[in-house]
Amino acid sequence: MRISDVAREIKSAESSIRNWEKGRTTPKMEVWQVFRLRDLYQCTEAELVQAVKESMLEEIQP
Repeated sequence: MRISDVAREIKSAESSIRNWEKGRTTPKMEVWQVFRLRDLYQCTEAELVQAVKESMLEEIQP
């Protein structure tokens, strides 16, 4: 799935999603957006949280 597709589905800016993926920023979403991401990526909410944590750690560690 492309970033542009995800952005459209959750009504968010593509740049925001890129920043989340690179660990630059922490996602701030409404509940419906979390559920939509869960459905798009076919994962659980816990897996989404874990992915965010891992992205943030990767950005911090050299």
